[in-house]
Amino acid sequence: MKPVTPDRLPLAALLALALAGFITILTEALPAGLLPQIGTGLGVSEALAGQLVTIYALGSLLAAIPLMTITQGVRRRPLLLAAIVGFAIANTVTTFSSSYTLTMVARFLAGVAAGLLWALLAGYASRMVPEYLKGRAIAIAMVGTPLALSLGVPAGTLLGNLVGWRLCFAMMSLLAFTLIVWVRLKVPDFAGQTTGKRLSLGQVFTLPGIRPLLFVVLAFVLAHNILYTYIAPFLSAAKMAERTDLVLLVFGITALFGIWIIGVLIDRYLRALTIASIALFALAALVLGLAGDVPEAVYSAVAAWGLAFGGAATLFQTALAKSAGPAADVAQSMLVTAWNLAIAGGGIVGGVLLEQLGVSSFSPALLILLVAALVVVWAAGIQGLARRIKLSG
Repeated sequence: MKPVTPDRLPLAALLALALAGFITILTEALPAGLLPQIGTGLGVSEALAGQLVTIYALGSLLAAIPLMTITQGVRRRPLLLAAIVGFAIANTVTTFSSSYTLTMVARFLAGVAAGLLWALLAGYASRMVPEYLKGRAIAIAMVGTPLALSLGVPAGTLLGNLVGWRLCFAMMSLLAFTLIVWVRLKVPDFAGQTTGKRLSLGQVFTLPGIRPLLFVVLAFVLAHNILYTYIAPFLSAAKMAERTDLVLLVFGITALFGIWIIGVLIDRYLRALTIASIALFALAALVLGLAGDVPEAVYSAVAAWGLAFGGAATLFQTALAKSAGPAADVAQSMLVTAWNLAIAGGGIVGGVLLEQLGVSSFSPALLILLVAALVVVWAAGIQGLARRIKLSG
């Protein structure tokens, strides 16, 4: 592959990473929209079919840190290809399996592949470009996530209802096999770290900036998942239950716009954009708490929420990559773990809040989490993060 010239991004390679992220998210989320069909196809209840999502998240949660720790010395492209092959195998098995147990094993394998892939993406993208283009490269590599959430999952659900859920998984297998060829042809390979340069998990965790950033990820994503997981009951309380699809469409469209803004500006304004993203989400939470029964206010708040969330993963991964340096892949595996903990925590905490206090408790809970995240980002910047970001541009 030709070397990257100044101000020129290796788009073919970065878009391959974006497609990998798209496949990851779509593989994870697609069963949620097809539970009745999957349950019928496997001869289980919808509740048991829903565990296909749970075990996928469990695979990611358990695998990310151990896999990245023990593979620090492995060349990067073979490792990336191994993760994609994992998706191809898991989705192929899911396509043809009539056994619930075998399908669950395949979904766990897919989750393991996801944990490995998510830990690789940001560090891989950043190694392809000069320092001053790292943020933009990561933004392109991460664009598959909002595309999958806003367009892929609804389209996959519609297609699954029309032609069957098995064909949807077969199409994802085909995408994965196509991506294997694409990666082999267009994505450069990088050496793993030599033994003398590898850091232990504990050493990476104590690097300056890592722990504050992981806390921010946990707080921000937990706040997001409390609201996103229980958006239907929240809208039902606001007498907008029939508009749930439209509300989520608004969220998805503004999330795409958000990642575009982040991609353009991130290399110059990383800290400012991170603060703005958290503050905008907090403002949206406040509006939903004060005027959650006014449709116009709900749409405006959801638009702001989507705008804030769209580029959040890129912001956090870029900041973590800059803080971790050569240990970026191990640090990203910690981010993957924190992110999945927040997803699980959102379901648990949101469910407790809903059952005990009702949807009116969501706004105060979100504000507590987001204000805490905002304070930590501000303090981290004062301690030196802003200085490092300035030097990078």
